[in-house]
Amino acid sequence: MIRFGVDFGGTKIEVAALNAAGDFVARVRKPNPGNYDEALEVVAALVADAESMAGGSCARLGLGIPGSISPRTGLIRNANSTYLNGRPFGENLETRLARPVRIANDANCLALSEAADGAGAGASVVFAAIVGTGCGGGVVVDGKIINGHNGIGGEWGHAPLPWPKPEEYPGPDCWCGRKGCLETWIAGPAFARDAGFANGQAAMQAIGEGDVKASAALDRYVDRLARSLAVVCDLIDPDIIVLGGGMSNVDALYERLPAAIAPHVFSDIFETPVRKAVHGDSSGVRGAVWLWPPEV
Repeated sequence: MIRFGVDFGGTKIEVAALNAAGDFVARVRKPNPGNYDEALEVVAALVADAESMAGGSCARLGLGIPGSISPRTGLIRNANSTYLNGRPFGENLETRLARPVRIANDANCLALSEAADGAGAGASVVFAAIVGTGCGGGVVVDGKIINGHNGIGGEWGHAPLPWPKPEEYPGPDCWCGRKGCLETWIAGPAFARDAGFANGQAAMQAIGEGDVKASAALDRYVDRLARSLAVVCDLIDPDIIVLGGGMSNVDALYERLPAAIAPHVFSDIFETPVRKAVHGDSSGVRGAVWLWPPEV
């Protein structure tokens, strides 16, 4: 049985098909046009391309998005791709494709993928954090996404930076209308801005070349990310923390974070592993596929 999923990212839209063994049989992507109607058409075109490549039809579709669905209205909310907010994206996509669609937050999709057969395989409680263009979190317990009563389970990126230092308060303006959200401190652009570079990759290259300012920015980044993850540990005490997104490619994080988290956790021990997503940037689309169980 072939299953299909969509990773609806801020800069690109990807559709993939997996076989029963969990192997890719199709994977296609296009830039996200940043417009609601055009984005619907891009998804539809990519599904058709993936069906052709996979040699099978898409009976149902899983979709990972930035943001979540309001259980009250059924509309998208909290998406940093703000043109999705207040719109019935899932309903419109079902109409456009004439097939059922299941939607989940993209960080939840990351967590689901990594819990199924990635870095969190075999773990009961998995917390996955996206630290890329934006910042978000997802929680999976015993193989199931924890959406919560209000549909905001794991919505970590718009909590405030914990234990702020005087120079960190009240923090930068966030697109959501608040100040000092985690997204303004630990997303990739925040690190790059603090380091004085156009992007995180350039900043990390500068660190490798001995740039003192960029190295100091990484020190601050590790400290802020550690404080942010410590609160998660106090709340749900996960068996594993999995990082995805562009900043997850910074190997120094896995060496430094456990020791940086430990002093902030309300425990006499801290042994929770912090690992990189095994499936990398494929985890989002793989998690979207997993929104439909194989037997359905």
